Amino acid sequence: MPFFTEVEPVVCPYCGEQIEIIVDGSIEQQSYTEDCSVCCRPMEVTVTVIGDAVAVSVRREDD
Repeated sequence: MPFFTEVEPVVCPYCGEQIEIIVDGSIEQQSYTEDCSVCCRPMEVTVTVIGDAVAVSVRREDD
């Protein structure tokens, strides 16, 4: 799979603000923790890549 990055909009599960995160599309399935750029709380990010489609979901780290 070729390397590509995507800027994806997500809504922070803590503060409700829409933010953009950069995801690495070279890995088909990944989960990692990233801090919200607005409230700085840790979100668990899950990225799934199928072909050229990227699905991103975020949830509270304490869920």
